[in-house]
Amino acid sequence: MFKFHRWAAAAAGALIVLQTAAAQTPSAAAAAQVERYLEGLKTWSADFTQEIDDANGKVLRSASGHLYLERPGKFRWDYLKPSRQLILADGKLLWFYDQDLEQANVRDLDSTLASTPAVLLAGGVTVSSQFEISALPDQDGYHWYQLIPKRPTSDFQAIRIAFSHGELVRMLFADKLDQVTRLSFTHPKRNIPLSPKLFVFNPPPGVDVIGRVSP
Repeated sequence: MFKFHRWAAAAAGALIVLQTAAAQTPSAAAAAQVERYLEGLKTWSADFTQEIDDANGKVLRSASGHLYLERPGKFRWDYLKPSRQLILADGKLLWFYDQDLEQANVRDLDSTLASTPAVLLAGGVTVSSQFEISALPDQDGYHWYQLIPKRPTSDFQAIRIAFSHGELVRMLFADKLDQVTRLSFTHPKRNIPLSPKLFVFNPPPGVDVIGRVSP
């Protein structure tokens, strides 16, 4: 199963997350632009493709599926290829379910989100309180921003996000092992009604449940 801290969210070409020469100094204007997009985001859905590259740019894993998001604190990543997997947050708990393995892992949501890129989309906190935000030069027709985690315990060195015509289309994450997760989003739908059932997970009969949650 894809580890949660590599779940997200961009396919923009070479490993630009690790190429910091083009990065600008953090600015209030860049932070305001990113915050403006996220503040108006209530629900979101999109198809996604995901690749994880090593430090040399070699693709280690790839996957695709569909994402549903309801802020604050609810999201559902349905991995359809190469195998059926699910990452689901119901506002309190975070579930990882592998259909082939018949195994589900569960943990508290708050403690998990704090050091991961999920805090970007989950809501509940301002992005600028968690990241230093810089505007980057446009590339491939997209407006790019770089986010550097303020928490030293974060699993990530840097995150880059891209917008096209005001919509989120790319996300890239570089972790501390110099692996890069690249996400590309298509067919986005913003602020549409979503069924509450999308954010409920009940382990099927026979599934092995692993993990602990707070009382």
